[in-house]
Amino acid sequence: MTRSSPGPSPFKAVVFDAYGTLFDVHSAVGRLRARIGGEADALSQLWRSKQLEYTWLRALMGRHADFWQVTCDALDYALARHQIDPGPIREPLLQAYLTLDAYPEVADVLRRLRATGCRLAILSNGAPAMLAAAVDNAGIGALLDAVLSVEEVGVYKPDPRVYRLAVERLALPAEQIAFLSSNAWDVHGAAAFGLRPVWVNRLAAPAERLPGRAERELRDLSGLPGLLGA
Repeated sequence: MTRSSPGPSPFKAVVFDAYGTLFDVHSAVGRLRARIGGEADALSQLWRSKQLEYTWLRALMGRHADFWQVTCDALDYALARHQIDPGPIREPLLQAYLTLDAYPEVADVLRRLRATGCRLAILSNGAPAMLAAAVDNAGIGALLDAVLSVEEVGVYKPDPRVYRLAVERLALPAEQIAFLSSNAWDVHGAAAFGLRPVWVNRLAAPAERLPGRAERELRDLSGLPGLLGA
């Protein structure tokens, strides 16, 4: 991990991925664990992996559908794969996904960064309504300058057009924007575009073998203010 040196932060803005970075994607299944039973963890993992897989495949096929549709389709596959009756559980799971739990350090980190005058934004695969619900549930809307969705360009990360949204909407050069994601593939996509990526490696995973790299690595977001001199 590259450590920052003392002194002013080189960043004018900090942009966050949403799902898995600010919001715990497994908290939806976690809330309904008792109703799902012993397959809960496996269901949640498969739901997430198929959700991401479908974004990449749709992007390659040129057949875009918004992240809500992708999330529903991925859940339907995961339920079928684990032979779980969707009747009593599908809608509660989808509603829980709209109000995923924010990680416990998120609000404090955003407040500390905001106090320095740094501009803050989300850049996410999420559909606008999904992001609005998650941000409202976490109570962090007033701390953000922008919530950017891939729906503005109609393609998913790691397409460069998505990362360009941050540059255009914040009116800053890429080298002045720190990008935070817990998804290593997203970090590499941001690095390849030219943003300044920080990998929030919540699972202590090994590095991916892809173009670009994280400039810094954190286990969670709590160390970010210190890293940026805030």
